[in-house]
Amino acid sequence: MSNNSGIDEWVLLCAIVNFGVGSKVINILKQQGVTGGTIFLGKGTVRNHLLEILDLTDIRKEIVLSVTVSSLADQALEALNKQLALYKPHHGIAFTIPVKGQVGVHHPEAPGQSKERRGVIKPMYNAIFTIVDKGKAEEVVEAGKSAGARGATVINARGSGIHETQKLFAMPIEPEKEIVMILAQVELTDAIVSKIKAQLQIEEPGKGIMFILNVDKTYGLYN
Repeated sequence: MSNNSGIDEWVLLCAIVNFGVGSKVINILKQQGVTGGTIFLGKGTVRNHLLEILDLTDIRKEIVLSVTVSSLADQALEALNKQLALYKPHHGIAFTIPVKGQVGVHHPEAPGQSKERRGVIKPMYNAIFTIVDKGKAEEVVEAGKSAGARGATVINARGSGIHETQKLFAMPIEPEKEIVMILAQVELTDAIVSKIKAQLQIEEPGKGIMFILNVDKTYGLYN
């Protein structure tokens, strides 16, 4: 397994964009030397009075994930910000998360790039991930918003664990899950986590899982 013992660190680059823009994100990443990525479908929740009146608060999203080195990620983020206008509201968000190691990712050297990491030293945001049974994501989002979260991205998934697996005709069933990702300022993280944990009873077996990751560089987030 590769690790970050060298000067250039590995990071997970994540871009959350409107439905149909994921392929453009992949093309921009490739232009910057990032070897590729994976696109997931999800939905986003936003606080917008007009959208709430029109009952359009759930918006289809595409989540693009790619593991690369920090120098390539930095220039890719700059390109995404410029070409997708992430500096404008509702055009998408992009950020990086440190990765301890990876297997199977190969990359060329980033031309003309210093291998010194240009990201922030002290993270300003955290990524809060909550995995719950299907149908519970809305409760997670509402709990998060009541503690200061501005929105979230929901991804459909499947789960299999000692508390969840059931059987139908003697065949195991893997129940559907929902992954809720909330990007929150560091100073709001504890309150959001506590609210979700209490309201969803996450600490009880089979109720769900939560974990928090530091976020390095961000584009498209507005306070």
